[in-house]
Amino acid sequence: MTEADANNAIDLRATMVPNPGEHTRVKLALDIAVEQVLTEPGCLRYEIIKDSEEEIVLAERWASQEDLDRHARGPALQDLRESLSALLAEPLKVEQV
Repeated sequence: MTEADANNAIDLRATMVPNPGEHTRVKLALDIAVEQVLTEPGCLRYEIIKDSEEEIVLAERWASQEDLDRHARGPALQDLRESLSALLAEPLKVEQV
């Protein structure tokens, strides 16, 4: 990756707070999504960086806004959101870092 490419890269953190007793199901859904998303064009990083019963944090890095937008519309993220819909204690929080 060139310096110009690195400057265009987008870093995100997605934080999930599982409902009590749902940590294992949230982690399983994430493990499936990570495997799928890592094959998407422009995905430079998609990995769990914090994993506790109270909170799971996913780090993402995308080569461009176009790649991130494609991911946002893609089946892996749609499937993940559907899987997590009843498992989280609060809405998924995604922030750019």
